[in-house]
Amino acid sequence: MQFGIFTVGDVTTDPTTGRTPTEHERIKATVAIARKAEEVGLDVFATGEHHNPPFAAPANPTVLLAAIAAQTERLVLSTSTTLITTNDPVRIAQDYAYLQHLSDGRMDLMLGRGNTGPVYPWFGKDIRDGIPLAIENYALLHRLWREDVVDWQGKYRTPLQGFTSTPRPLDGVPPFVWHGSIRSPEIAEQAAYYGDGFFSNHIFWPASHTKQMVQLYRRRFEHYGHGSADQAIVGLGGQVFMRKNSQDAVREFRPYFDNAPVYGHGPTLEEFTSQTPLTVGSPQEVIERTLGFRDYAGDYQRQLWLVDHAGLPLKTVLEQLDILGEEVVPVLRKEFAALKPAHVPDAPIHANRVAAAGGAHDTTVYADGDAVTGASPEPTTLEVTS
Repeated sequence: MQFGIFTVGDVTTDPTTGRTPTEHERIKATVAIARKAEEVGLDVFATGEHHNPPFAAPANPTVLLAAIAAQTERLVLSTSTTLITTNDPVRIAQDYAYLQHLSDGRMDLMLGRGNTGPVYPWFGKDIRDGIPLAIENYALLHRLWREDVVDWQGKYRTPLQGFTSTPRPLDGVPPFVWHGSIRSPEIAEQAAYYGDGFFSNHIFWPASHTKQMVQLYRRRFEHYGHGSADQAIVGLGGQVFMRKNSQDAVREFRPYFDNAPVYGHGPTLEEFTSQTPLTVGSPQEVIERTLGFRDYAGDYQRQLWLVDHAGLPLKTVLEQLDILGEEVVPVLRKEFAALKPAHVPDAPIHANRVAAAGGAHDTTVYADGDAVTGASPEPTTLEVTS
């Protein structure tokens, strides 16, 4: 099982000091957080995609992830949202294949529709087409990574004729895809149809809702012949804030919760922690709460936590990562491993997927002539007359 963190990259005022970080500070802090995640033994770092204030999350996540890849050796780099609705699937295919090569396969991505409605018209799309866009765009992306030459026509972009997406996937194996959703059964169906992963970011929802979504995905995964329902690839989100004593954690985190842009000035901290996966307390409480996710999600493959939001200073976030790495994740690794049946797969990683595909093979497509005109690459002699 993989454990890691994800960020939404919000630029939020620290309510205890009144100070708001600059975009530059937030961006550099994000890289430091990712490096710390590897240092403490976590497996995954994932970033969101945003195109508007108050976020410093990248508009193109591959830029941030490539920078982190250059500074890490083991960490799997992912996205907590790649907007399949408003990004061109051709650009997604090329950017993330390039990242796959740069990171030597230490990457995957999570496709989603995002949570910012205005992003649709910013990129010439209609929010009412959100689900159809997600379905059509991914159908094209899926082919672009698996077929050397694609002829395609759909509703939402210009047709493709004889198109080859470059670079080709590393070792002939496309990046693994998670389909992320909070509320849309159509996305769970899409993940099941392709045999991809389903990530339920249930940080704002009760366990009963997450259970329904995950069970739907598992049933349909089996229906489409990818394996038994309990072999489906599931990931979950979460939020934590920890101190040695739970009372200290609650006292320190309360002002951040009360003023957070997303859930501030709404339910109380106590109400929110009782109704959602947010856990504010001791490391042992986080361990027990996280183990409880298995009761309604089954044996799953990836657990990501949100730890750097709501204005928390970098120093505090790094302290949270130390606690995760030293006191929480080692226990969870042992406990989840002991509970997982042998036939349930581990989290997908590039090396294992290459082995399952029969080994690595180069899929570079070489042009048969001039890549622009199709003419022979042989030199020609021009006769100039006066």
